[in-house]
Amino acid sequence: MYVKTIEPDQAEDDIDALYKAEIASMGRVMQATQCWSARPDVIVPIERLLHQIRDGFSLGLLNFRLVTFVAARFVPSSYCTHVYFRSLSSMIGRDQALAVHRDYRNADLSPQQIEMLAYAEQISRDASRISESDIQRLRDVGLSDLNIADIALAASFRNFMSRYLDAVGARVEPEFLDADPEVRSEMAVGRK
Repeated sequence: MYVKTIEPDQAEDDIDALYKAEIASMGRVMQATQCWSARPDVIVPIERLLHQIRDGFSLGLLNFRLVTFVAARFVPSSYCTHVYFRSLSSMIGRDQALAVHRDYRNADLSPQQIEMLAYAEQISRDASRISESDIQRLRDVGLSDLNIADIALAASFRNFMSRYLDAVGARVEPEFLDADPEVRSEMAVGRK
């Protein structure tokens, strides 16, 4: 990491509680969490916002992870692509997660999921080019305005997070790297 952060053995109060919760659930404090401790006043609100977006996502956890995975690919963020490839693989299987990464339009997803991911890609590439017709395509496949807002929020939040992680030098933890060197290379969409 490029910036000074609070190490787990030096954490106090809210940061200590946050770190302990992450250690309990994941066995470690991820660099994606620790890097926010460079700004101790924002680490807890950022974590709360992430949990609020994810836990309240109107299309469920699987679709949240699909949106996050595709958004990370087009940021491009190697860190987040590796991490979300691992979490998505545990939900839909490694082969389908690879297919989503390579071309979500041909990954055996529903028409609604394909439009959802096309929207997440647009947000990550250039949100200023999104038009009313893009939103109408989402409505045409049955997505409500709440669903659309959730997709926009999840993809935009991933863009924000991914760019910050890269900017402060967060590195992918080894346990998130795929065992296959070719897949690892494929997931390294940004920093190598």
